Amino acid sequence: MWARKFVGNILGSRAPAVAPRLSAFAPITQQTRNLGNLQPRRRKYKKAQKGRVPVRVGNSTKGNYMAFGDYGIRVKDGLRLSANTIGAIHSMLRRQLKAIKGLQIWLRVFPDIPVTTKGTEVRMGKGKGAFDYWACRVPKDKIIFEMSGPSLNLELAKSAMRQAGFKLGVPTEFVVADETTRQPKKKDLPKTCIPFQHAK
Repeated sequence: MWARKFVGNILGSRAPAVAPRLSAFAPITQQTRNLGNLQPRRRKYKKAQKGRVPVRVGNSTKGNYMAFGDYGIRVKDGLRLSANTIGAIHSMLRRQLKAIKGLQIWLRVFPDIPVTTKGTEVRMGKGKGAFDYWACRVPKDKIIFEMSGPSLNLELAKSAMRQAGFKLGVPTEFVVADETTRQPKKKDLPKTCIPFQHAK
């Protein structure tokens, strides 16, 4: 009985709670991804199998065309890129083209695969190694960086992409956006396979 009276006194002494009104014109905060710390926001499993760089045998051209910028860099061999390498290339491009006002750089790959390592001279077994870094598998002929700017000319872009190619460790190709490097329309694509027919 005394407990009910005690709780009633406490609740009665409190002022009624008023929910704060939200303005219809309140600014909406937008989260931006920091290229110095490239990693997925969440992942179902914290570790993954090693896997292999995909080899496209079905005439797939996903990621082989320019989509955003005027200049790009294309890898001519498959590789596995770490998040640190991608961040180093991005910072190097920003440093090389620091004088370009309104420079935009697009990243066409994202490191979402956890890579684990074990120490040297460790015996077999005892489970999978500890997480080390994030990486992504990049197939052959894929464009990994694109950039454009109002005062960015061909010579500056080619020089910057040449420096970026030194950090990749595989042969690269400098790409300029035109009709041959842009993604073709769906109606212009050749019929590469026969439509699947369901059994009756």
